[in-house]
Amino acid sequence: MRSPTLSVVILTYNERLHIRRCIERIRPIATEIFVVDCHSTDGTQEIARGLGATVVEHDWPGLYAVQLNWALDNLPLKGEWTLRLDADEYLEEAAVRDLPAFLARQPQEVEGVTLRLGRVFLGRAMRHGLGTIRLLRVFRTGRGRCEGKLMDEHIQLRGRVADFDGVFVDHNLNDLSWWTRKHDGYALREAVDLLLANDATAKKQAYRRLPMFWRAAAYFAYRYVLRLGFLDGREGFLWHFLQGWWYRTLVDAKVMELTKCLKLTGGGKPSQIALRDLLKEKGITLPDEA
Repeated sequence: MRSPTLSVVILTYNERLHIRRCIERIRPIATEIFVVDCHSTDGTQEIARGLGATVVEHDWPGLYAVQLNWALDNLPLKGEWTLRLDADEYLEEAAVRDLPAFLARQPQEVEGVTLRLGRVFLGRAMRHGLGTIRLLRVFRTGRGRCEGKLMDEHIQLRGRVADFDGVFVDHNLNDLSWWTRKHDGYALREAVDLLLANDATAKKQAYRRLPMFWRAAAYFAYRYVLRLGFLDGREGFLWHFLQGWWYRTLVDAKVMELTKCLKLTGGGKPSQIALRDLLKEKGITLPDEA
């Protein structure tokens, strides 16, 4: 059975810590690898080129989805399938081994493939607390588009989706100071999504209906106690506390801050113009469809 061709797209900015691992793990099955870089200053481009990737520089447009869609529209992708990865992600060995055969078996009506998400935090794999999370990361070239959201953007397509049992791992090697700064930025974006009610999934809607601040504590208890997050040791406690309680509390704090700044009452939605102006001051571009 012939292995299908695979194009890989990786968005980067100062990813010297991760880019070698990312490319080396996927290179055995990649037909071509494109790194879309936003003018890194740490040598990311040179490392990627040295590993055989094609590096394309493109100014940051203010939104991950816009950058990815630019890449999908403008790169000369020749693979039958496209895989998108972040630089701090990689496929497990079993996934690299089994993915080509899995793709070769898919009928034409299957346009996308989900992989299981694995996480490593402070050097330890997080195996409890969240259950199985699947994300659509592989799709037939030209069929997928990234939805224009501030947070948790996903690939959208019209055809069927197949579930692949392989795992891609989110394993960032930066320190906790970097992690907390990054999540401070994430918190503002997620606060905007909560204000705009941009996510229609049942879980997100149920979370929104819970009282602010208390819901963060309840979410931590759910993950750490009921979903057995404590089995992942000290690293598991820090992961679930920081990502499940501290971060969610920070999101609620930013919701409250935005509400005060925009003088909202009664839980109403903010004016698009007022919100865009406020976010522009904070360096965030609101998606056009928000």
